[in-house]
Amino acid sequence: MKFNYLDSYELRDLFENNLNNFEELLLTEAVNVKDKIQEILQIGNIDLVNNAKKLVIYIIDGKEEELQQFAKQEGIAWATHSIDLSFKLEWVQAIRRTVWYLINEFNKLTKEQLNVNEFFTLEKEINNHIDNFLNAFFISYSTYKDSLINAQREMVENLSVPIIPINSSVCILPLIGTIDEFRTVILEEKVLTEIGELRIQTLIIDLSGIADMEIEVIDHLLKIIDGAEMMGCKSVITGLRAEVVRKMIHLGISFNKKTDTLGTLQQALNDYLLK
Repeated sequence: MKFNYLDSYELRDLFENNLNNFEELLLTEAVNVKDKIQEILQIGNIDLVNNAKKLVIYIIDGKEEELQQFAKQEGIAWATHSIDLSFKLEWVQAIRRTVWYLINEFNKLTKEQLNVNEFFTLEKEINNHIDNFLNAFFISYSTYKDSLINAQREMVENLSVPIIPINSSVCILPLIGTIDEFRTVILEEKVLTEIGELRIQTLIIDLSGIADMEIEVIDHLLKIIDGAEMMGCKSVITGLRAEVVRKMIHLGISFNKKTDTLGTLQQALNDYLLK
């Protein structure tokens, strides 16, 4: 929707003929952002000043569809580079105040001044465009940020439970670092899923990279091994540390009889691949 009470083409001419004044006023309005302009340009190749000018043109011309698309693009860019949202909010509010300054100056040049009803109608149109831009921006930012977080989480999960195929029936699962309750849940899901999809017959679980495990984690690991057996997959445990073995002895628990335990991964590879 174009302005009902101001000629948008004349207003656009006023804006385009006073770009330097617009930029100067905008920078005085955006106190905290003006010192971050070059940094944001370097981080995300986001040109705040030129983007502000583009936004104003869309507002003046009433191009709501282009405004929405622009907001989505901006949201993705800011989410990708994790730029502080407070800068975006301050910047857009500074644009809002600058646009109103522009309209006020334009109104002074027109022969017929806006009456109260015309002013409030115009105020609603302008602010709706800006609010719609902000709303679309934050939705786009949030949606894309969530997708990035989920992708990163999935990557971390895959790295934390790396099942490596050796041949058509044997796979290795080398575990390194700390295994907490959250990781055992990922472990369970990944192991059982991969057994079904890859039709793994023998899964060699190497624990040489695990210094210690809590009792709950050991218990969960035993259940995962039992679950693998139910799916027709034999588990082979290698590299058990003395601390883990000691805990299992004191608790009176052990692996089921069908689970092989070997000292090293190399022994398991010799037994299940070379022989």
